[in-house]
Amino acid sequence: MNQKLSPISAQSEQPTATLLIQCQDQAGIVQAVSGFMYEFGANIITLDQYSTAHEGGKYFMRLEFALDGLSDVVSELRSRFEREVAQRYSMQWQLHDNSTKYKVGILVSKFDHALLDLLWRQQRGLLDCEITCVVSNHNDLRQAVENFGIDFHHVPVSKDTKVEAEAKIHELVAHNDLLVLARYMQILSADFVARWPMQIINIHHSFLPAFVGADPYRQAFEKGVKLIGATAHYVTADLDQGPIIEQDVHRVTHRLNVPALRAIGRDVERNVLARAVNWHVQNRVIVTGNKTVVFSEQ
Repeated sequence: MNQKLSPISAQSEQPTATLLIQCQDQAGIVQAVSGFMYEFGANIITLDQYSTAHEGGKYFMRLEFALDGLSDVVSELRSRFEREVAQRYSMQWQLHDNSTKYKVGILVSKFDHALLDLLWRQQRGLLDCEITCVVSNHNDLRQAVENFGIDFHHVPVSKDTKVEAEAKIHELVAHNDLLVLARYMQILSADFVARWPMQIINIHHSFLPAFVGADPYRQAFEKGVKLIGATAHYVTADLDQGPIIEQDVHRVTHRLNVPALRAIGRDVERNVLARAVNWHVQNRVIVTGNKTVVFSEQ
């Protein structure tokens, strides 16, 4: 089953929430979920669903609903949904109150294109989150960040101070819901990543799985590629192997040198990263194994 139900009414001013579900596909799921929402007095705004196969596949749903007095009844809604619906279908599920914006911390080194694009989009209301701070292993971007009214923290990292530096970074960002690596040119340790399961998004400057690791634009140039790209993915302990959220490419020719490829690639990077972050904070991404299901608006 692969179906999308369009909004049934204009956007409501009522409080809204988003429900994400994954489970084994079977008959009756949509009826059970929508019936529960009806009985609870909620109005379904959008419902997106996808199944990996017509029979016996894995089922995914993203549902937005409006409900008066949501904050007063959300605890009861969660407990009843688990008892009356989720247990019956062995669901993995999450419910997000849309009035609570994600808090996002950004890690960056010296390249500013992805960072400044995120800060500009958030300031213009195009990125639906609260950016709380930027942490960098260099001081170069302090003024640019502080011009946006965002706290900037300098945490130098060396081979000998990596453990202490990561402890300091975690202390600075622990209050956030999501970390974004906007060209942070340090490899995070497995211990650090384990504290943030599927809560760190990285922008890698190549079309993964090609050109993993350092200097991918030079690797691409040496291979004579005709397309260069960028990949936004969740960070895992395995370098550049986490679930991919978004990718894009740009056609290039033999006439372009490495600096030209980098210049083109940076535009691709910032757009790919912005889409991935926005989809995450809008609760449009479901991780399944080492893949993602993305209920984007595109």
